[in-house]
Amino acid sequence: MKRHVMLLAITALLVGLGAGTAHAYFGSTGSGTGSASTGTMQTVTVAATTGSPSTPLLPGGTGDVALQVTNPNSFAVTLVSVTGSGPITADGGHAGCTTTGVTFTDQTGLTINIPASGTTQVDLPSAAAMSTASSAGCQGATFSIPVTIAVHT
Repeated sequence: MKRHVMLLAITALLVGLGAGTAHAYFGSTGSGTGSASTGTMQTVTVAATTGSPSTPLLPGGTGDVALQVTNPNSFAVTLVSVTGSGPITADGGHAGCTTTGVTFTDQTGLTINIPASGTTQVDLPSAAAMSTASSAGCQGATFSIPVTIAVHT
């Protein structure tokens, strides 16, 4: 019987020590200082694409706007908006073209991923419109539409 009581006492002591160790492990506190810094985001650029839009612009209708976005950063960014930022002009091969009636619809709420260190072709569906007031000299012309882009990390 003494041996049984002694065994129970040793077991209780070991369980108690284990609980104290667990409490010390999980209940510890500490303090210290840390620091962090942010890098500078390089400028993401936009340029006219060498490709053709998926849907061409026709009088009385809408067409796609094609552009390419270059991200020189080491992290991906998200293109969130494209807004018109100047007069729309026709290519030099169409001197008889007046751009009367050609407009660009600002694109907001976009979520287009632009990967790190790369260039992405972007097609903006129905972003350009051409009224029937444009001259016949615009047939077959390529229009330059100045835009400003906004990206988020």
